[in-house]
Amino acid sequence: MHCAKSRRCAKTLGSVRMTNFHFLLNATMTQDELKQAVARAAIDYIVDGDIIGVGTGSTANFFIDELGKVKHRIKAAVASSEATAERLRGHGITVVDLNAVEAMAVYIDGADEITASGAMIKGGGAALTREKIVASVAQKFICIADGSKLVQVLGQFPLPVEVIPMARAVVARKLAALGGEARLRVRDGQPVLTDNGCEIIDVHGLRITDPRATESAINGIVGVVTVGLFAGRGADVALLGTADGVQTLVF
Repeated sequence: MHCAKSRRCAKTLGSVRMTNFHFLLNATMTQDELKQAVARAAIDYIVDGDIIGVGTGSTANFFIDELGKVKHRIKAAVASSEATAERLRGHGITVVDLNAVEAMAVYIDGADEITASGAMIKGGGAALTREKIVASVAQKFICIADGSKLVQVLGQFPLPVEVIPMARAVVARKLAALGGEARLRVRDGQPVLTDNGCEIIDVHGLRITDPRATESAINGIVGVVTVGLFAGRGADVALLGTADGVQTLVF
């Protein structure tokens, strides 16, 4: 694995190691520019000659664009969505089915929220189930995000839950009983469908103080495919774009 250690200045913050990458970031940088900076930093974590897992969403798209510049270094990629697969192929990167892969060194993806312990909310792009499956095969999960995604407590971002369509109403009632407001995700007046043909319920207003327990409880509801809590299998490393540089949290 290639690591540009000469660009890092590490220090310890409690049990979390923080590293600054000096990309000449400044307070006037846009959110997209911060995402692009962490996408570049994530290239240091790819393993030459290996298959890489790639996530879904705007930050993952920046990473795919950077990956396309060094595609000769990887064997192939596993995509967490049809949209990601299409973008990878557009860069000439071979996409393989996960069923043909026994192990991957890294999975790189964004997050809608992440805590200092590496627990995340994901699923804003409606790919949470496939993201969770691909991440489960990787030895290391690298989360890339702008610094605003780092939170003390998960839940300000609505929690996505993928559900079997016929179970939508019953699952929504059980989710509401947890204390949040369950809303079906719609676009142009129609339910948003995942690549698996399922629907998304977004739970608003939850304060998730125990992500592992909440993840387990929601996954136990009949009709739920999976919940967009990544706590049992959270991030191993987070690359966060800030005005001071790309900060690395190691969990």
